[in-house]
Amino acid sequence: MRNDRNHRVATAVLAAALASAFCLPALAQQAAGSAAGGASQGQPLTQAQVKQLLESRGYTDLDDIDFKKGLWRTEATSADGRHVGVQVNPANGEIITDRAVSEVGKNDIRARLATAGYSKVNDVDLDDGVWKAEARNPQGRKVKVRLSPKDGSIIAVEDD
Repeated sequence: MRNDRNHRVATAVLAAALASAFCLPALAQQAAGSAAGGASQGQPLTQAQVKQLLESRGYTDLDDIDFKKGLWRTEATSADGRHVGVQVNPANGEIITDRAVSEVGKNDIRARLATAGYSKVNDVDLDDGVWKAEARNPQGRKVKVRLSPKDGSIIAVEDD
């Protein structure tokens, strides 16, 4: 009878461990999604959501979080202890540091803009971890465009 009880306890412990192994990653993903807040629902991230997102990713000592040039921006200490400039895309919560390594090149950025209807693309540079370019938008106006270093997607557009 004692062996039967021990077997039931061991089975219950194993079941709890397996449930944790499968549920914790889902809960973590859900928490990250809620930290990204409105971004996942088509709403731009608020300043409070950006702060929560950065803290959930290990950033500390956040300076003032300001919205400039289409991005949330701040200075912070990264999880590995480095002081970095941080920018957050308000549309999707993508975190970009000033030390980011781009996954796309200058010609990829030119191609991305051309297929989006931009012309006379020039001054394409990776600056503070974000691609920047000057161009004419599809309506012919001169604009400055900021693009993601991850995939070249357009983050912000402002009149030049």
